[in-house]
Amino acid sequence: MVGVAACGSVSSIKALWETRIQRRKEEEEQRRRPLSVRVWEDRAVLARLREKLQTEDGRLVLRIEQEEWKNLPACLVRFVQVQEWQIHRTGLLKVPPFICSFQNLLVLDLSRNAVTEIPQQIGKLTQIRELLLSYNQIQVVPEELGGCESLERLDLAMNRDLKELPDQLRNLVRLQHLDLSMNDFVSLPDCVVALPALEWLDMGGNRLQRLPDDIHRMQTLQTLWLQRNELQTLPENISRMSRLDTLVLSSNRLRDIPSLMEDMTNLRFVNFRDNPLIVDVSLPLRMEDGEDDREMFGRDFMLTYIQEARKRNYAVLNAHRLHR
Repeated sequence: MVGVAACGSVSSIKALWETRIQRRKEEEEQRRRPLSVRVWEDRAVLARLREKLQTEDGRLVLRIEQEEWKNLPACLVRFVQVQEWQIHRTGLLKVPPFICSFQNLLVLDLSRNAVTEIPQQIGKLTQIRELLLSYNQIQVVPEELGGCESLERLDLAMNRDLKELPDQLRNLVRLQHLDLSMNDFVSLPDCVVALPALEWLDMGGNRLQRLPDDIHRMQTLQTLWLQRNELQTLPENISRMSRLDTLVLSSNRLRDIPSLMEDMTNLRFVNFRDNPLIVDVSLPLRMEDGEDDREMFGRDFMLTYIQEARKRNYAVLNAHRLHR
């Protein structure tokens, strides 16, 4: 087995070096080309890019989908008036540093590519409102992203190895929508808890083991997705999240529901499905529900569970007193 592993390692190193050598050859060939040839090639690329420009809802949009563009050419800066990038399934490897030239950019959507890093220059886009980088391979978020003061939506879902955020992101004072689902977070970043305008947060599909005791600081939060994590308990202060409307906790390791959650009158939808709760609760199936029993683990379930758990605790306490 050691020999196989070593062989695989050597093959990987060889492939990496071959790729680097090939890239250097291509760069050298590019430099050796006559200036006239390079000018002609730039014009051809510009013509191709110009075909990708379209106006939608009054915005100038660059739309490239399902074409191979692993790298974006520097000549793209000729179109700095573009307000929205929609580049999907192109195999794009990185966000170009010249992205900072696009000061009119409102939406940068590079989801479903192969982007591995976000350049520091991203922080110079002070007008950008939406940054969508889901389904990529990003492992690190630069602290400069905190400079995107107009950002309202940030989507970093399904980057898998992403497990922390820089504290500077607390400066995103207009951020309302944040998707960090299907990554590798084991705790809720403090910078997220501190976001003053956050209304929608998805942390599903991570490895969260606990929620912060001061989660009630998220006073503007209305929707919280926490499905498919490793939560075993909920902090009592979750009941102080007065604006919380939707709370999804399915497929965790919860064994109990805090009794104070019965006071969360604004909580309209909650889901406790697939948790090893210690109190067995079943609700009668109403005729109008049919076979759709999603609400069997919803708000009515939560309230009934808290009542039954309270009765159970009283019974245990009384039994203990009788045996003293």
